Parts: sequence; C-alpha cells; structure tokens
Amino acid sequence: MAEGRPGAVAGAAVARPAILTVDDDPGVSRAVARDLRRRYGESCRIVRAESGMQALDTLREMTLRGDQVAVLIADYRMPQLDGIQFLERAMDLYPLAKRVLLTAYADTNAAIDAINIVDLDHYLLKPWNPPEEKLYPVVDALLEAWRTTEAAPVLETRVVGHRWSARSYEVREFLARNQVPYRWYLSDEPEGRRLLAAATAATTTAEDDGAGGSVAVPAAVAARAVAASGLEVSGPEAAGPRLPVVITPGGTTLIDPTDAQIAAEVGLSTTPAADFYDVIIIGGGPAGLGAAVYAASEGLRTVLIERTATGGQAGQSSRIENYLGFPDGVSGSQLTDRARRQAVKFGAEVITARKVVELRADGNARTVRFADGGELRAFTVVLATGVSYRQLTAPGLQRLTGRGVFYGSALTEAPACAGEDVYIVGGANSAGQAAVYLAGHARSVTMLVRGKDLSASMSYYLIQQIASIPNITVRPCTEVVAGDGEEYLRALTLRDYSTGTTETVPASRLFVFIGAEPHTDWLDGVVVRDQHGFVVAGPDLLTDGRRPPGWTLDRDPYHLETSMPGVFVAGDARSTSVKRVASAVGEGAMAIALVHRYLA
Repeated sequence: MAEGRPGAVAGAAVARPAILTVDDDPGVSRAVARDLRRRYGESCRIVRAESGMQALDTLREMTLRGDQVAVLIADYRMPQLDGIQFLERAMDLYPLAKRVLLTAYADTNAAIDAINIVDLDHYLLKPWNPPEEKLYPVVDALLEAWRTTEAAPVLETRVVGHRWSARSYEVREFLARNQVPYRWYLSDEPEGRRLLAAATAATTTAEDDGAGGSVAVPAAVAARAVAASGLEVSGPEAAGPRLPVVITPGGTTLIDPTDAQIAAEVGLSTTPAADFYDVIIIGGGPAGLGAAVYAASEGLRTVLIERTATGGQAGQSSRIENYLGFPDGVSGSQLTDRARRQAVKFGAEVITARKVVELRADGNARTVRFADGGELRAFTVVLATGVSYRQLTAPGLQRLTGRGVFYGSALTEAPACAGEDVYIVGGANSAGQAAVYLAGHARSVTMLVRGKDLSASMSYYLIQQIASIPNITVRPCTEVVAGDGEEYLRALTLRDYSTGTTETVPASRLFVFIGAEPHTDWLDGVVVRDQHGFVVAGPDLLTDGRRPPGWTLDRDPYHLETSMPGVFVAGDARSTSVKRVASAVGEGAMAIALVHRYLA
C-alpha cells in the first residue's frame, strides 16, 4: 500500500514536494522510508510503494491532484516491472523528478543501462548504511538540483527555421549548450508557418531600425497579426522574415538574432556587475570552470567570460567515462552544469555571449576589450580559451557547414539521424563518444580514421565499446576528399590512401572531430605562442636560462604564467597540455594558486 507521512495534514502535504520510494521487499521499503523521514520528513512528503505498478498508480493520482515529485527511488530487482522499467514510465508523468536506482553489487551493469535508458541521476548500493554518509548527501544534492529546476515554470523558447538553415542550426546549438529549453519548428510545417506569419505581419508594424539587424517584436503585436497573414514558407530563401525566428518565453519575437541578443532575452547574464575584479577568466570549459570554482570559493572577486556556452568541447560529449569520481560516466552537459552552478554558488559571475578581442597591461591592472568595444579590468587574467575542431578543407564542405556538415554537435543533431547512415571523421575520444551516442539513433555509423586503427589516440575502454556495437563500422586509412549537395549534404567522396582508391557514398550528415585549433589569434604579439598558436608558459618561456623579452619582474615566470606577468594559461590552450578534462580542471585550480602568489 502506498503511504504518505503519518499525521500530515492533507492541505500541507500537497504544498510539499514528494520523495517516492518503491521496493518489493517490505523490509527494505520500510527502511528506506524510515531513513528518509528522519532527514526530510518536515520538508517533503515521503511516499512508499511495494511494487512498480502500485507506484505508477500512485504517481498518476498525484498528477491529478497537482502534487510535485522531487525524487524517485526505485529498487532494480522487482517482479513484473523492474526499477529501470518503472523509472522509464515514471518519466512520462514526472519528467523533472530526479531518478535513483537501488542496486546490489551484482547489478552494476543494470546501473549503466539505467544511465543510458532513463538518464539516471544516481545509483545507490544496498545496504546504504550509514545514511549520513551514503544516502543523505545524494538526496541533498538531488533535492537542490530539483529545486533549482523547479524554481520557475519550464517555459520554452520557440525557434522557427528551415531544416537546412545553417544559422537555425547555430541558434539551436547555442540554446542547447546553454541549457535553455526550446522547441524547434520547421518553417514548412503548419505550426511553423503560423508562427512565421505572425512574425511577418508584426514586422510590418514594427519600426525598422535601418541597420538590417534583428527586429524585436512584442508578442501582443505578433498575436494580433496572425489572422491577417496567410504567409506560405517553403524554403530558406522564401518570402517572409529572415530565418531563424526566435520567440522567447517573455513573448518577444526576434528575427535573425545574434547570440548576444538571444542571451539577453532568455535570461543569460551578458553584462559584468563591476568594472574591476581580482581575476578575469576567459573561457568556460573545464579549465575555466575549475579556475572559477577555486577562485570564488577562496574569496577572489571572479568573473568568467564565455563567448558561446560553458563546457567547451567537453560540454558536447555525450558520455565521459574516465573522469575521476564518475565510475559509470557523466555527460558533458551534466558535468558542465554542476560546475557552473558550483562556481555561481561561491559568488563567481558567469558572462555569456561576449567575445574578448584584446588583452593589454595597464600598470598593475590587466585590461580585456570585448568585440563590442566594452572593457573590463582586473589584477590578473586566466586564459582558458580552449580549442575548436579543425575545419575540413575538402571541396564542397565549407558551404555545407550547418547543412549536413557539423563540427561536434552530435547531441543536438542526433534525433534527426533516425534511420540514416551517418559518418564521423576522427579517431580520438570525442569522435568515439559521438559514435557510441549516435549509434543509438542512426541506422549505421561509419568512423573515417586516417590511422591504421583507433589505438593511437583513443582510450582503450572506448575502443572496446565501439567494437561491441554492431552498427558502428571503422574505416581506417580513409579521408573525405569532397562533399556534394546544393541545399544540403547529399554525398561524400572518400579516399583510401593505403590503396589510392576513391568512392562516392550517399550521406546527409557528417560529424567532424579532428585536431585542435586554439582560440588565440587575438593574442598574437601579446603573449608568446608556439608555432601552432598554443600559449607558452612557465619554464618553457626560458631560453638558455634567459627570461622572455619584455619580462619586467625580478623572478622567473610561474609554472602556468605567460610572458605577460599576472596572466596565466590553463587547459587545452596551453602549449604541451595533456588535452584531458581532468588535467584541464587541475590546471584551472593550479592557476588560481599561482594567482594568489602573484597577488601576494
């Protein structure tokens, strides 16, 4: 029998979120409920069920009453409906509830399956004694994450665009990587046409800014215009507003907006709160986030500047399985979101959609200038600008970027790959993670690798995973020499350079994960870089014991310090870095330790 907290007043119970636990063993079920009541009985309803079907019935009743459910805890080994099957069905009723699987030591594989099937938030091994160490910290973290999600209703941004519009793809990628909920509408489908009609008619009533930029239209104006317009949209160049059209939760319609305009409308912070800081961190990947967490937690006035979205390349990974402390893996977006929230909790500011284009020394201060002309100053700067995937130069591919050719972006495009044969260029971990993820959506995944096999640059665990997935094929010694298609990618020409033979294969999606190009062109002549553009730091700056030209201090550069005193580099942008998430986070923390030494 499902039960609530004894003695609770009905009206008060509805106001409190519920934690539901289900286990077919009455003893275990009562023990879980007992431990949960001891810690959370005052703030949450504790609901207990003794079978998956009974728990689903209880959840259906709760949805009818409008009850909130924060956490679902399900035992794996249950008859009729096991824990994974229950959580999968429960997601339809309470998609935002955090999901926990109770497992025995022999059920580790089940926990891994649950991560892949229901995006499991945590699994707990039985027994969980003492709860103060093994149960409560987990539930505390899940409740905090749920409350953050539930603090405001989930309002979706709507994006209308053409299926093969490169800018539409960029907007979706920007929203997804910043974890802004959105819904995608095709411009040639009924609802998309209706939204575009409203935007078109409303635009005629809005004052033209004369600059050819985006137009912001209030929702009320757009709504009044719907009935007056019969616009038909059939392609990316059809009559009507420039694509994409973005309709924000606040009701503003943006026509072909910039990332900065979108960020400002959907609630992302784009303007620093102060003019001067202890440390400016440029780049929001693992190194930048690691630096932000340690700097803010140690009392430094900290601001992190990110031009697109926090997470960097790691944030686009579907599953990182060799990061310390996550034995069953963690998605890049989950890791990034936790790190960003952690940094903000300690007081760091995170500024999005601002591009830094200049760095200079102004006496004891270091000044950065943004592309829009604004400036920000601090005592120190940490360069954590990371790298981007190298562009393919084969004929026909550049103009098809965002229209079938994608650099990274497997997460955003995966649902559209259903039933298709897709290709991946690259043989390192990022390519392997994308292949594993896309294999769950596409009919087939073909990895095109320049080397003879994957062992040169991919972790062993990932090679083993790829070998076990039947719809992934690895083609060694193969490169893309051309792409073909007018509106979107239709075919690829491949060359096997071991034999010199070429062939043309039909393809509508190509994902590229090759090389690493540092985002450091704007630092040319400012700090020392190596021949590939990576920033040189610490002992590597010394030549025959001599300090770098222009060095003004009576000491050698610290380990991660660049040729400009007080400016440090961490992560993939540093010359000779390891190019791993763990090392990037470590370098971010080390950079802050050196910032303290510099400030002292």
